Amino acid sequence: MTLVLAAVKTSEYQLMKLKVLDVIPVSKDAAHIYVGMGCLLLALLVLRMPLRAYRALIPGVIAALAMEVFDLRDDMASVGHFRWAASLKDVVNTNLLPFILVTVARLGLIRK
Repeated sequence: MTLVLAAVKTSEYQLMKLKVLDVIPVSKDAAHIYVGMGCLLLALLVLRMPLRAYRALIPGVIAALAMEVFDLRDDMASVGHFRWAASLKDVVNTNLLPFILVTVARLGLIRK
């Protein structure tokens, strides 16, 4: 009975995330890292931004913030308050590795 009540309170966004994580067996934290790297690859390959440009991080930041808006909304509905620390951790997990790669490229430690 408790599981049914939990499912009723779960938003469509959270259900979609759970379905994706059922298909791709990684932790939620690892999923954030993959999203961040995917956004960096999108910026590099599709938007043709150079790796040395900090603007290549913009798609990842936008994706992370958009995901956290939905997570914060769902936190308020399910637990009654925002979980800011969890949201900050998710934003950092999404963007840290791309930030390191761009910074290393800007320092000239990665060459074409």
